[in-house]
Amino acid sequence: MKILLTSTITCPYCKYQQEEEMPVDACQYFYECKNCKTILMPKQGDCCVFCSFGSVACPPVQKDKDCCS
Repeated sequence: MKILLTSTITCPYCKYQQEEEMPVDACQYFYECKNCKTILMPKQGDCCVFCSFGSVACPPVQKDKDCCS
């Protein structure tokens, strides 16, 4: 299975979308929307902003591993 390294984050407040490269060796807990400047944090139960708001889950989750363990 090929691991995807880019994900499109959609802001839940203003619906702005931005394609971002995901870190392969760290979780990203905070993300600032480029449009409305809201700071996004993971939803409860998710490990990072990509798993909560991205079009693709983070690389560790894609590999069926716990993120940042």
